[in-house]
Amino acid sequence: MTTTPPPYQGAPAPAPQPIQQPPAKKGRNTVGIIALIISAIGFIFACIPGALIVGWVLLPVGFILGIVGLFMSGKPKSQAITAVIVSIVGTIVGVIVFMTVVATAFNDSFGGSESSVGDSTVVEETDEEQPADTEEAAGDEVGTRANPAPLGAPIEGEDWTVVVNSVDLDANEEVAAENEFNEPADEGTVYISVNVTITYTGNDPDGQSPAFVGIDYVTADGVTVDAFEKLVVGPDELDSLSPLYEGASATGNRTIQVPAPADGVLAVSPGMIADKIFVAIK
Repeated sequence: MTTTPPPYQGAPAPAPQPIQQPPAKKGRNTVGIIALIISAIGFIFACIPGALIVGWVLLPVGFILGIVGLFMSGKPKSQAITAVIVSIVGTIVGVIVFMTVVATAFNDSFGGSESSVGDSTVVEETDEEQPADTEEAAGDEVGTRANPAPLGAPIEGEDWTVVVNSVDLDANEEVAAENEFNEPADEGTVYISVNVTITYTGNDPDGQSPAFVGIDYVTADGVTVDAFEKLVVGPDELDSLSPLYEGASATGNRTIQVPAPADGVLAVSPGMIADKIFVAIK
């Protein structure tokens, strides 16, 4: 008996493939964009000395919004990341600008740091002439402890000029006679009276006090004497508190108790942060 094969069915039909949807497009990160704009504006203001406060307000706001933008799901992060970076860099720049402004204001208020020795009006007569090379070498370092400036030489800063007119190396009797409450000098010490003329050369419309000028005594061993360790009322004391205006001067004495005999030098600072210039006491 002959069997008839079943008709050819062919290969099975392929299973239907799911239709792939295009990836969803991320929406705009509005918070990140706002953070970037605020950070950029804060950065600009942080670079302007007169508008620093605006930068200090905007930069933290931009930083916080940038952090918020980073944690928003499904939103692009590039603007938020840039905002955070700009706010951090802007804060660093703002600190640098602020410190520069403060340093400049401090210099303007307290006389700067530059000090120099001007031409002395005092001419000292000597029996022997010094060699020219010795005079030149000494002139290169006038104002150091090894070669102090002479009495009468103007010590010049940015806002002050100080002239040490004379030094009384033993003012014990004058101090005792000036005020009955003055204590005598301690054993092994002596009062010296430093007569100075202080001139204000700055232009602060409110004036400045001569208290910003420093006059210290340094022993031959290099020890600075604390001028406030023993306070007395000396003769013709310098008025250090009354403000001086541009071009005005004050003359008076500074009384200091120093080790006896007085063999050191004076250290004069023509301004609170000015460099010291050393001046001879005789």
